[in-house]
Amino acid sequence: MITGKARLAGVAGWPISHSRSPRLHNFWLNAYDIDGAYLPLAIAPENFEAAVRALPKLGFAGCNVTLPHKEAALRAVDRIDRLAQRIGAVNTIVANQDGTLNGSNTDGFGFLQTLFESAPDLDLAVTPAVMVGAGGSAKAIAVALLDAGVPELVILNRTRARAEALANALGSGGGNVTVGDWEERAARLGSAQFLINCTTQGMQGQPALDLALDDLPLDAVVMDAVYTPLLTPLLAAAHARGNRIVDGLGMLLHQARPGFAAWFGREPVVDQTLRDHILADL
Repeated sequence: MITGKARLAGVAGWPISHSRSPRLHNFWLNAYDIDGAYLPLAIAPENFEAAVRALPKLGFAGCNVTLPHKEAALRAVDRIDRLAQRIGAVNTIVANQDGTLNGSNTDGFGFLQTLFESAPDLDLAVTPAVMVGAGGSAKAIAVALLDAGVPELVILNRTRARAEALANALGSGGGNVTVGDWEERAARLGSAQFLINCTTQGMQGQPALDLALDDLPLDAVVMDAVYTPLLTPLLAAAHARGNRIVDGLGMLLHQARPGFAAWFGREPVVDQTLRDHILADL
């Protein structure tokens, strides 16, 4: 039951019907018996800034931001944390009592939390990494990897210019960032201890990622940012040869934690019950 005192939050996107965030956050609200609601907010791009600026006036504690609004959110808020500035995108907005808006990006947090949860012994400070993809969540993940101290990050992308643009944007972030030729992608896996796919290849309805794993060390960890299906062709191939694998669902779940805590005053827990709840809708 919600009352007139209910705390409100939501997720802004266009379109938004595909978002799992309402199912996720409302599960937590129910589990913790919190008087609140989390709503899908279908906002057209031309209306985004006005709509977000109105959230405090409507009693909203804030919102998540998804495609295509993450960059526009940088301009719509009053204060942006350092991480969101580096990534160039906001995915979480918190409304203050004075009506001002704070913007942050929790994608990197979600990525690191699920990685350490699944591979707690992985020391990124001594782990050469290979990232496939240069768009979407790739920059947030790359920043998180560099901040965690990876000694080398190789970016592979079918369009080399996009990979080079990302590498240049990361240039001042520390670590050794290089771009690999797509035609030589398989060979670049030879020294990798961590491989992550940040493309949509392998997602339901998309072709599998075209990447042979023959040269990848068997003790390397392989992660896919895709979570539909949970076991992508990349992860299936990695598991079959003995590599540890990490699916993309945990990143979705963990990135939601900071926003929920800020809006509803309770630090939520990611556990198997929550995973099962979300998986039932995939």
